[in-house]
Amino acid sequence: MSVIADKLTGRIVEEDGSFRTRMLAIAATLPSVIAMGRGDPDFHTPAHITAAAKKAIDDNQHHYTGPTGLPQLRTAIAADLKKEYGLDYGADDIVVTAGVQESITLIMLALINPGDEVLITSPRFTTYDTAVGLAGGVPVPVPTFQKDDFALDIGEIEKRITAKTKMFVLVSPNNPTGAVTPPDVIRKIAELAIKHDILIISDEIYAKIIYEGNEHLSIATLPGMKERTITLNGFSKTYAMTGWRVGYLAAPADFVTKVTEVRHTLSINTCTISQYAALAAVTGPHEPIQAMIDEYAQRRAFLLPALDEMGLTYGNPGGAFYVYINVSGTGMSTPDFCERLLRETGVMLFPGTMFGDHDPSYIRMSFLQPLPLIKEAVERMKGFIAKHGKAAA
Repeated sequence: MSVIADKLTGRIVEEDGSFRTRMLAIAATLPSVIAMGRGDPDFHTPAHITAAAKKAIDDNQHHYTGPTGLPQLRTAIAADLKKEYGLDYGADDIVVTAGVQESITLIMLALINPGDEVLITSPRFTTYDTAVGLAGGVPVPVPTFQKDDFALDIGEIEKRITAKTKMFVLVSPNNPTGAVTPPDVIRKIAELAIKHDILIISDEIYAKIIYEGNEHLSIATLPGMKERTITLNGFSKTYAMTGWRVGYLAAPADFVTKVTEVRHTLSINTCTISQYAALAAVTGPHEPIQAMIDEYAQRRAFLLPALDEMGLTYGNPGGAFYVYINVSGTGMSTPDFCERLLRETGVMLFPGTMFGDHDPSYIRMSFLQPLPLIKEAVERMKGFIAKHGKAAA
């Protein structure tokens, strides 16, 4: 170990990236791999968005912006939040960040003191664990279960609240489960937050990707919640703009004022060209976006019955583009299942253990491939399941 590595602080939460690295190394040696574990939309960024970025370059719009982002982008984001979710924010309540990940880090550095506990919907996107650890806080997973389609249970939240609980991270729709927590539960979470004086981070990055029969409720619209909630959203998933790195937080203006210089310290501003692209995304035609969402719905409509035919059980995904699948009936641990599936069939999935899940029964499958490739992946999986026994207990 180097002298530098030996002197790491306790703020650095070690994550095991070795399994992901091994899977990618195996995939590199195989022909015709179908990646079904990715979280990166397979669509091209819509043409009107890329055109806006090109125009920004041609117009010499590639210099610094203010730390909170282009004023016209923040105004457009506030208008979109009002139109789509009924959220009452103004331009001064918005900070544009380099993806939602930067928002997460900024929030934790600003609000979490050493020893503070942060409740987090689980299984989860483990960036939250890392950011909480950087701030010296303690991440506390709140488990969700297949029997509830992985929606949050208010009792599971309440029994984990202690005198050290400062914040609850609500992620709906959820990654990796696709779960949408119903409005009645969201209202109960709001009541708990007020009762126990808990801050809420409402991660709504997938909120526009909702399927029939499900409803998204933004918790900051509820009485008494705006002043204790930070709403997170961005452009990566809905607009197929993962690499553009544009996200944002919406919060009371006095908080925004306090964190502006910290945001400047992190990266000065979000890429200016990407901000102009985001402005075109949020103000431009919605038809290309709806076409992508409709395609996700078609893929989901094929995939869920296909999983049923294989005897695989799962939580019904009400949003996003993931399904969280129980493969415990194979008798394999999920890392073993995923590695053997990749080696034998060329289908690459990731185990739930990569998403902080202590139950080794689940894998995440995304439907971010064209339908013909999804059908091919299903056929390969059927052969694998048939070879290795009944899939579900």
